[in-house]
Amino acid sequence: MPKHNEKNERLKYSYTRYLKHSRGKSDSTIDKALAAIDRYQEAINYRNFGSFKPDWAIEFKDCLEAEHNKRTKKPLAAGTIVAILKEVKAFHKWLADQEGYRSKIRYSDADYFNPSNRQVQIAKDAGPKKYPSPEEIRHVLKSMPANSPIEKRNRALIAFLYTTGMRVGALVGVKLKHVNLVDGYVHQDAREMHTKFSKSMVINFFPVGNDVIKIFEDYVIYLREVLLFCPEDPLFPKTNMLNAPDGSLKPSNLKREHWSGTGPVRNIVTEAFIGAGLPKYGPHSFRDTLSQLGQKMCKEVEEFNAWSQNSSHDDVLTTLRNYGKLSAERRSQLMKGLRSAP
Repeated sequence: MPKHNEKNERLKYSYTRYLKHSRGKSDSTIDKALAAIDRYQEAINYRNFGSFKPDWAIEFKDCLEAEHNKRTKKPLAAGTIVAILKEVKAFHKWLADQEGYRSKIRYSDADYFNPSNRQVQIAKDAGPKKYPSPEEIRHVLKSMPANSPIEKRNRALIAFLYTTGMRVGALVGVKLKHVNLVDGYVHQDAREMHTKFSKSMVINFFPVGNDVIKIFEDYVIYLREVLLFCPEDPLFPKTNMLNAPDGSLKPSNLKREHWSGTGPVRNIVTEAFIGAGLPKYGPHSFRDTLSQLGQKMCKEVEEFNAWSQNSSHDDVLTTLRNYGKLSAERRSQLMKGLRSAP
């Protein structure tokens, strides 16, 4: 069975250029598209993309239905299948417009990659998102040691995520100069960090409690006044690893370099929650926590609009659509309150 097709590889290369330079997609977005296309290519036994037949799409969808997650051993989630098919469909729409393929592939052929209505509905109704409560976050912060520079950094990272809701891709690029403790904000500068839609903005500290904000403020002061970090140094620097006598690498201190990816941040968050005896959450889940908190705290439309824009959303509907779904328990509480109201 072949594992390579030169024509397909050339098409994938051209598609990569199209996504990057014509559509302005990020490397991570392009990687997801290519991963989906590679999955499809394997399912059709590396046959030429240009010889497309509707049966190939049907076979591919059957393969996805039968596939199991390598880690959980469970069938692929409906959301995963929908996302994969969306990428392959987009690729075929592009392919139908390429010279030499217009007579072979029609735009309507891409519709064969549409998921079933059932899969789309299940993906939409995947259930309430899981995110930490404010009480759980405080419990984690109290349980985390803060003696060494590395421990101080890790604890401040949790406080920062809750205080700002910044996306992890941008977080790894924040420098000390971007933090203003006097006015309580962080300047998210798209010129120096990876921000969604290349958006620069000022993120004001959310009202999550002075105790949480102080953990972050004390850490910034520690970097500036004790470790003598400069404005251009990273806010959350990578760990400096040294060779131990047994030949292994051991963490020793903070290195004045940015993390090259988001993996270390995710690991710190996961280990912090598990170490506190709680379910593991990812960095992005803090944005859900803040959205729910905003719905409780904001009494006026203008207040929630400010809260939404501070989350880097252009309008309130974006916040409500992506982060505003209430849990069944909270919905029941609100409905009972309305029934008992005079």
